[in-house]
Amino acid sequence: MLRISKKLMFAIEAVLDIAYNAGTEPVQSGEITRRQGIPKRYLEQVLQQLVRDGILAGVRGPRGGYRLARERRRITLGEIVKVVRSMETATDPIEEPAGSILGHKVVRPLWAELQEECMKKLEDVTIEDLCLRARSAGVESETEDRIDFTI
Repeated sequence: MLRISKKLMFAIEAVLDIAYNAGTEPVQSGEITRRQGIPKRYLEQVLQQLVRDGILAGVRGPRGGYRLARERRRITLGEIVKVVRSMETATDPIEEPAGSILGHKVVRPLWAELQEECMKKLEDVTIEDLCLRARSAGVESETEDRIDFTI
């Protein structure tokens, strides 16, 4: 039914990786690629956009990388979805003028309602929630310090 794009999946996995594995040093993109298997061509583009939109903070220098721009309990999946959707170049079929009367009067409004409900749910799920799921699923973190001290 509703499908998640590779770019969106990789963006969520990258932010979660940074939140779950970050210690005192920023997380480098190569570490994310190694742990998650995300191709660099997707990763760098997505990470830069997440920095521009205030979800991540980029740290320059030889020990640079990425950190969360704010507490993981304040970053939602909905925000990440909006960032990735803004990057996509394809038009949403719902917004195209062509189509049948049934499509315009019945199918598209229904699909828009479903998308709105889905986005509301995604706005309720935080990166903190995903970190807790990872911990309860037994996923090991590469850092001993999993507590988020960001204020």
